[in-house]
Amino acid sequence: MKLIGRGLLALFALALLIFATCTFVVDQREHALVLAFGKPQDPIINDPGLHFKLPPPFNNVEYFDNRVLPLESDPSEVLAKDQRRIVVDAFARWKITDPLKFFQTVRTESLARQRLDTILASSIKEVVGDVVFDEVLKKRAELMERITADVDSGAREFGVEIVDVRIRSADLPQQNLLATYERMKTERQREAADFRARGEEAKQIKQAEADRRAVELTSEARRKSDIIQGEADAAAAKTFADAFGKDPEFYNFYRSLIAYETALGGDNSSIVMSPDSDFFEYLKDYQGASTRN
Repeated sequence: MKLIGRGLLALFALALLIFATCTFVVDQREHALVLAFGKPQDPIINDPGLHFKLPPPFNNVEYFDNRVLPLESDPSEVLAKDQRRIVVDAFARWKITDPLKFFQTVRTESLARQRLDTILASSIKEVVGDVVFDEVLKKRAELMERITADVDSGAREFGVEIVDVRIRSADLPQQNLLATYERMKTERQREAADFRARGEEAKQIKQAEADRRAVELTSEARRKSDIIQGEADAAAAKTFADAFGKDPEFYNFYRSLIAYETALGGDNSSIVMSPDSDFFEYLKDYQGASTRN
């Protein structure tokens, strides 16, 4: 009985070993390729789940990722069409679409990345080198589409599809960047000086117009003032003339008062003259006028 039990246990273990070596599981994130003595067999297994094969060394299984995979590329220096050097930093996304061709050409993802990186760098130099620096900045989306199509065409022979290529940055080298900044700074300073010169010119024009207008207004005001003053003097002269015609003695008296005010006004109040001068006849005798008559 013990021997029978051991025999059954051995048969069960052998069955488990055969089952383990004759089955394999395909994950939903993978392609599977069955190899017969190292040679790939059709078809490619894409369905996830449990599958059967012959035990080694008759059959082996290779697995390939069916997800979108990253491809990071080192920044490369490219000579643009206008002879300006540009440092381009780009990356790509790719996936294995034909596992059989992939196995026959590159076999491993690491080797595939090396080949794709070479193709990507070559395509970037060709596409970016065909345009000037300004177009790299303005037409980046168009350039990325051209690079994607170009790299995808070269990657098809590996059973690989290029999903997308993106340019992270496209900048001038550091030494060129500093020179460009200095040139931009000089241009901005020149523009600022030009704006200041234009502003000063506009200021001078406005100032000249304001001065001319002020002279015109002052001249017009002076002319009107002179007219009014002349009219006032004429009216005063007419009033004096009328007064003289009506009462000459009162006119003489009034003019004498004005003369006194003028002569004795201000800081100088001393007058040297003869006491019997006619200048003070109205101060000496209020009847001086009648005495003269």
